[in-house]
Amino acid sequence: MDKARYEVDITVVTRYLPEQSGPEHGQHTWTYTVRMRNAGSIPAQLISRHWVITDANGDVEEVRGLGVVGQQPLLAPGETFEYTSGTSIVTPTGSMHGEYYFTAEDGTQFAAPIPMFTLAAPHALH
Repeated sequence: MDKARYEVDITVVTRYLPEQSGPEHGQHTWTYTVRMRNAGSIPAQLISRHWVITDANGDVEEVRGLGVVGQQPLLAPGETFEYTSGTSIVTPTGSMHGEYYFTAEDGTQFAAPIPMFTLAAPHALH
C-alpha cells in the first residue's frame, strides 16, 4: 500500500462547556470539532470511528461506531469535512485519541490516527 495515496490529516479543537458541566456532581463536558482532510491521492469514505477517552483517574472509555454524527462522508483528494460532537468525563482533565477507518475508492481499507488531545476545564491546568 502506498501511504501517500491513503492519508487523511486530522485536527481537533476542544471547548469546555461550563453551562453543561456540574463539577460538584463529577461532570465535565466539552465539545470537540474535528477537521479531516484527504491528503491522499484517491477518494476515500469514512466508514467508522474508534475513540479512547481517558479521565484524570486513568479510567478509560472506548467508543466505536459507524460514521460520525450520522454521516459517512466521501472525501475527494484535498477535500475537507468538519463536524462537532461532545463528551463528558468525571474529572476536570483528561484526554482523547483514536482512529477513523476509511475505504478508498479502489477498495483499500486504511486507518487514520486521531492524535491525542487534552480535555481541560479552565484553570484545571496551571
